[in-house]
Amino acid sequence: MTPADVLKLIKEKEAKFADLRFTDTIGKEHHVTIPTRLVDEGFFKDGKMFDGSSIAGWKGINESDMILMPDPATAVIDPFYEETTVDLRCDVIEPMTMQGYGRDPRSLAKRAEAYLKSSGIADSALFGPENEFFIFDNVTVSSSMNGCSYEVDSYEGAWNSGKTYEDGNKAHRPAVKGGYFPVPPVDSQQDIRTAMSMACEEMGLKFEVHHHEVATAGQGEINVAANTLTKKADEVQILKYALQNVAHGYGKTLTFMPKPIVGDNGSGMHVHQSLQKEGKALFAGDKYGGLSDIALYYIGGIIKHARAINAFTNASTNSYKRLVPGFEAPVKLAYSARNRSASIRIPWIANPKGRRIEVRFPDATANPYFAFASMLLAGIDGIQNKIHPGEPGDKDLYDLEPEEDKKIPTVCHSLDMALEYLDKDRGFLKAGGVFTDDLIDAYIELKMKEVTRVRMTTHPIEVEMYYSL
Repeated sequence: MTPADVLKLIKEKEAKFADLRFTDTIGKEHHVTIPTRLVDEGFFKDGKMFDGSSIAGWKGINESDMILMPDPATAVIDPFYEETTVDLRCDVIEPMTMQGYGRDPRSLAKRAEAYLKSSGIADSALFGPENEFFIFDNVTVSSSMNGCSYEVDSYEGAWNSGKTYEDGNKAHRPAVKGGYFPVPPVDSQQDIRTAMSMACEEMGLKFEVHHHEVATAGQGEINVAANTLTKKADEVQILKYALQNVAHGYGKTLTFMPKPIVGDNGSGMHVHQSLQKEGKALFAGDKYGGLSDIALYYIGGIIKHARAINAFTNASTNSYKRLVPGFEAPVKLAYSARNRSASIRIPWIANPKGRRIEVRFPDATANPYFAFASMLLAGIDGIQNKIHPGEPGDKDLYDLEPEEDKKIPTVCHSLDMALEYLDKDRGFLKAGGVFTDDLIDAYIELKMKEVTRVRMTTHPIEVEMYYSL
């Protein structure tokens, strides 16, 4: 879509407003709304000024002016606003240079794609994340100097089997770890997920499948078609926006938090990945799992740099409450065909043109622009340095003998551990000027504030364990 196409869309739909969207360092989307009378051909060259100092981890107040530069190809009518509004995703531009701001996630994603092309390895990389989530009926949170608590509730929650409801307890609900693919009425959220899928389609995504996930209490998954790096990161933001707003409209609340309930499966964001060059699928070959040497080296790079990558793909303290053995959580840095206990899986594919790998440790607290770019750069490093991942892990990696278990590396067990690895292993990220020391340092500083806040907060379990000692 060109600027002229956007102007035509505005006229045809009689849109009154344009909503300019951008993403901050931690992956949260922001917006500012302007009347469409200000949107003309020149707007797509000049953009919209805004205050970058108000975004955490960005500018100081002495250099706050920045530009939101709309990408006309992203224009879509927003289905959730009362007045007709066209959404436009924006790059954040430095006004002095008119180049992408070094800490802008979308500009970074574009740099990663440009570096891939300049490497000569491939023309493009496809990413296909599977975003899991929970739909709850009620969530309460309390945090003060003398105590803290949270509680989530869902009619589907197994803990409600003995609850008395005014209109009766109908009893049909998924048990703990019993939520995978049951038909209604056990799956009570068929219609709301269908509405979410339709909203995704309305916003330009290509819906492929939705279903209930393993956990009790309303865990679900909605998948849309794969796309190139920057476009797919945009689509993750669109999907999260669409799902949360549909849930809100149904009087419910949706979270992508990895581990909102204890003792059942958490929510991940498994990311399917592949490389293409001149229309050829570079991951298809005659090696293990139907992979090529390039694909194996790509895997080798991800395994080598996985703990640094964790800082971006598992970007919250809550992420590491999911990454524990026993809950289909992929903590072992191994690869395998179809084995879901390995952190990198080679899905079975009928057509070799679709050959890909699936990295299973990420979750949706990640900034998608950073997460996809960091995995791509690790894969490129693996290819350039021919880093072979070793033998595949075809056994159940949760049930190994102790001596064998010690030989297989694991992902990080905490966010601060991941940030330490990121600090030490950042060279591969700076290739081609994609990530910079300035961005990495700012990211570590921002995330360590989250770590420190959690460290300083007394946990109810600590009171339970230590109060009477």
